[in-house]
Amino acid sequence: MSLYESVFIMRQDVSSQDINAITKAFVTIVEEMGGVLVKKEYWGLRTLAYVIKKNKRGHYMMLGFKAEHDAMKELERHYKMNEDIIKFVTFRVDKIDDGPSPMMQAPSEDNKPGAPI
Repeated sequence: MSLYESVFIMRQDVSSQDINAITKAFVTIVEEMGGVLVKKEYWGLRTLAYVIKKNKRGHYMMLGFKAEHDAMKELERHYKMNEDIIKFVTFRVDKIDDGPSPMMQAPSEDNKPGAPI
């Protein structure tokens, strides 16, 4: 089995209960195919760099799995079928960190806006 990180963006008008239900459904798909959820992070409602399918903002979710390639292909197929998903990307990685991802960490003093260069 390989390690995968999958990030998907949901429409801005999706409720928090729907976010949890959609995420749980995706995790169930992978687990039914023998995969294991390693990490789950909700990155929040963020402004998109450009308009995607008439959306200016989106809810970001990151899932880390240990699974076979076929399970990830099935997950991506379900991403494409779900009308609430506006964009997704899946990467095969060597390691999934136990700690929070850079998206979840507070900006350091050097990276804050207005910090001297």
